[in-house]
Amino acid sequence: MSTNPFFEAAYPFLEDATTLPVKDLDEAVSWYSHAFGLTEIERTSDPVPRVIMVRDDAKIGFAINGEDPTQDGAAVLVRDIKKVREELESNGVKTANWRIDERDGQRLQVFFVVAPDGLCYYFHEPID
Repeated sequence: MSTNPFFEAAYPFLEDATTLPVKDLDEAVSWYSHAFGLTEIERTSDPVPRVIMVRDDAKIGFAINGEDPTQDGAAVLVRDIKKVREELESNGVKTANWRIDERDGQRLQVFFVVAPDGLCYYFHEPID
């Protein structure tokens, strides 16, 4: 387990958080390694070029699948969202929309990141 803020899970906006569309896998690995602290754990080429990255219990993957990255992304459940936000910002990531959402009677502290590749991320943590 990481001593940094804990990424608990990643949920897809569309179909699969391990096939988010990108144009270049090496650029994705470089940016997400630095910005989000993800580590590459798998790379395949069949049926399309794809890389899987992980941080703690959250898996996020990228694929050259011809889809539009501006139409996809993932919701990332975290523990200690304030520290996660501070860490990302210290890595040069622009965060936006720090707010409280309510979903199914649960209050969530949230913020958003739009990555350089156009993918959108909804970081969230339940409020007790």
